[in-house]
Amino acid sequence: MNQKLLEILVCPVCKGPLVYKKEEKELICKADRLAYPIRDDIPVMLEVEARRISLEEYDALAPQRPAPVAAE
Repeated sequence: MNQKLLEILVCPVCKGPLVYKKEEKELICKADRLAYPIRDDIPVMLEVEARRISLEEYDALAPQRPAPVAAE
């Protein structure tokens, strides 16, 4: 994917930022939990073509949080 294109693309539903998943060939909107496919290096930015991501996939996108410190 072209880096310049990635910088300007937004979710067509909420206009929010997208996360590029190279291995899956998808652009993911965390706000809407939608994954837009990339076919032949062309993002398909249609809601009807997007798939809903699972909670497990969503959690994997979230930044890692440090484990809470146990009180002594």
